[in-house]
Amino acid sequence: MSKRTLAILAAIAATIIYGLNHTIAKGVMPNHVQPFGFIIFRVGGAALLFWLISIFGPKEQIDRKDYWRMILCAVLGMGLNMLVFFKGLSLSTPINSAVLITITPIIVLILSAIFIKEKISRRKILGITIGLIGALGLVFFSTESRHDAPNIPLGNFFILMNSVFYGSYLIAVKPLLAKYHPFTFMKWLFTLGIVICLPFGYQEFTEIDFVNLPSEAIWSIVYVVLGTTFCTYLFNIFALTQLRASTLSAFVYVQPLIGILFATLTGRDSLTTLKIMAASMVLLGVYLASRKPLSAQKQKVNSDK
Repeated sequence: MSKRTLAILAAIAATIIYGLNHTIAKGVMPNHVQPFGFIIFRVGGAALLFWLISIFGPKEQIDRKDYWRMILCAVLGMGLNMLVFFKGLSLSTPINSAVLITITPIIVLILSAIFIKEKISRRKILGITIGLIGALGLVFFSTESRHDAPNIPLGNFFILMNSVFYGSYLIAVKPLLAKYHPFTFMKWLFTLGIVICLPFGYQEFTEIDFVNLPSEAIWSIVYVVLGTTFCTYLFNIFALTQLRASTLSAFVYVQPLIGILFATLTGRDSLTTLKIMAASMVLLGVYLASRKPLSAQKQKVNSDK
């Protein structure tokens, strides 16, 4: 089997893990573990795993001049991003989460235009508009009521804010990813994440009834730490060694489909007209905003010949 085939399989595996995560993580919250307490599991477990695997990587030191950028990335990517996502998921539903998380490429495009002055074409502006209308429709017009989703509009807003924080993280992290080995970078990022998240999650973490925690909840926590946090990062890093970033980003369209299918098949969520319309608009918006112009595609093909 070729490395490219393995890279595609790795990208598919990461997409499936992400898609299933919306339902699996939701199954633990809020009945067994509160969202901020869950984050302590996630950042603490991932930090331990990356410190262990860093033994096989190069021995690097973080330059003093990069300290503040590293802290900023930890606040955005390990702190605010995770905290608002899990809080939002605890208040909302798996399908809403799977749909809204897909808007991240649009948020990245908007932030790139603001902070690094990236030009936005009319087609991309149309895509941004359509995608945001779909996302905001879920935030402001969700009238669904469920015992395990006590405040769906607020939860949807938090999930949308997750995309804003994660998009900001993706822009801030680029110089560090180009400079340091992934193992070095991630072990320190998650270590800082523990320091940032501990004040928010300590109380909820101590309230967990570990003795009576059901096996389903334990396996869900293991899945989020080992699968969603650790394995997906390694899979995506390997995929990027063999695939173009644009090819890898195309898998973002598959994630909500997997999330919606798994949530409905397991009976953890159901489709409504609003969810279908919002999902369609978000996916169309992401497609229009991220698709390269035809002229650029032709140049790319010619350059590959």
